[in-house]
Amino acid sequence: MSQGLKDAMNRNPHLKAYVRTHHKKTGSLPTFLEELPGKVKTDEGVDLIYPVGEPIFIHIFGVPGESIDYINIEPTLTKTEEEKYDQIRLTILDKAANREFENFKGSMEELGSLVEGLYDEVVGSGKKGFFERLKSSNVRVTKEEREKIKYFIMRNIVQHNVIEPLIRDPYIEDIHSIGTGDISIVHKVFKEVKTNIKFENDIKLDKFLSQVSERIGNPVNDGNPIVDAVLPDGSRINIIYSPDVSQKGSSFTIRKFTSVPLSISQLAKWGSLSPMVAAYIWLCIEQGLNIFVCGETASGKTTLLNAALPFVDSSKKIYTSEDTPEVQPPQHTWQRCVTRESGPEDSRVSMFDLLKAALRSRPDYIIVGEIRGMEGAVAFQAMQTGIPVMATFHAANTRKLVQRFTGNPINVPLPFMDNLNVVVFQSAIYVKGKFLRRCTHVDEIVGYSRAKKGIITKTVFEWNPAHDVHVFRGLNNSYILEEKIAVPRGYADKREIYTELKLRAKIIQTMCDKNILGYEETNKVYHNYRLGGVSNLPFSM
Repeated sequence: MSQGLKDAMNRNPHLKAYVRTHHKKTGSLPTFLEELPGKVKTDEGVDLIYPVGEPIFIHIFGVPGESIDYINIEPTLTKTEEEKYDQIRLTILDKAANREFENFKGSMEELGSLVEGLYDEVVGSGKKGFFERLKSSNVRVTKEEREKIKYFIMRNIVQHNVIEPLIRDPYIEDIHSIGTGDISIVHKVFKEVKTNIKFENDIKLDKFLSQVSERIGNPVNDGNPIVDAVLPDGSRINIIYSPDVSQKGSSFTIRKFTSVPLSISQLAKWGSLSPMVAAYIWLCIEQGLNIFVCGETASGKTTLLNAALPFVDSSKKIYTSEDTPEVQPPQHTWQRCVTRESGPEDSRVSMFDLLKAALRSRPDYIIVGEIRGMEGAVAFQAMQTGIPVMATFHAANTRKLVQRFTGNPINVPLPFMDNLNVVVFQSAIYVKGKFLRRCTHVDEIVGYSRAKKGIITKTVFEWNPAHDVHVFRGLNNSYILEEKIAVPRGYADKREIYTELKLRAKIIQTMCDKNILGYEETNKVYHNYRLGGVSNLPFSM
């Protein structure tokens, strides 16, 4: 048994009891990891525990040939402790009645301080000895009970109830719950797995969703059964509340928010795209070309967009327009705008409104979180005025993208589609039993052909799933590199641009090799190269 696991067990009796039970049942002791590596081999089984903020620990367990279990380990209340918990909770709510507690509009930190203060009022500070007497009842709590009950009071009132472990876990991307069944997740390391976490009954599930939606200012109810909103930590939540709409009971999906975006070098190291694809995007963004990142839901579109934004000169002014705030450019001059879809009709602000305002703000770049409707036409108007636009969009290929943009409700005239320069396609796919996110291909928009009455495109990068590699089909044949980048830069020979492309690909590959993967440290590399070239890099080539 490792020292880390011993220390954690000594601090947390519930963890000690769990590990002993697991050892008796399986004969093995879990490996204790403070942080998970990017990949964990599971062919011969997996048995590890990691903390997500004490007193919560996560046990990942699976034997060869069977599914992997995601097991939440947290304190449990005995029947007697549950009775004490109920009395304390009711007393706290009673004391908070005159403080507008139910409709509290402050931050999570302020709410936490309020509840913690009320808890101390009800239970005491814990400094009077082994037993504490509740000031409003005859129930006595031990010091151990005091901390355990406090955890559940804070978890259920201030935090996220039974899903708090999933919210805390930094390795979770998506959380999906249908009714009162076991909650499923998408884990960054172990992909799609089932958890042992679920709501006890429909009443508790509905109450949780009602409280969450009220706290974020978009109450869900039978009259308003579907809500898309943002949690205080920035995660996106979709709620389907009414049993008339969600037949198996209320459901919700949470897309976790990453406080620090992933870097391009990290994505390249994972194989999501190649260093050459990354270098190509680098040149295109630096030249101020218009780029869309397309793909299905949860394919990694916004992740790639965020990772690529450091390629924009740090001195540029960025304007972002989103329904849900997910784009995180590192530039200092950043105007972040979010739609307002609730409230009176005349007070609502649509994506269309935001993009029209963007044209008057004279930004250097416009970033659209996701184009869905008429705002797409405004994005193309921005391109025509010379403002570079980057955006995400749902489309599987360029042909379908063109169909959607030229049809209702966007209605961009077909000849105008060549204002878009590059389309990068992302996909979430299964290969040999593994869940992967890959850049599947990159298309260039060459132009509009009157003779063919259509848009001419060229695929410059294509992913080969058999070997999991990205093939550069545009070598010495790229319209964008030669005509849109090499010519404006004044290259005597347009083919010299491929030498620059290879150099930048080598820079990104070197960053992967040297594990320069953090968002901030990779940003510095691009900034230094922009200022002084290869000689200004923090490593030798």
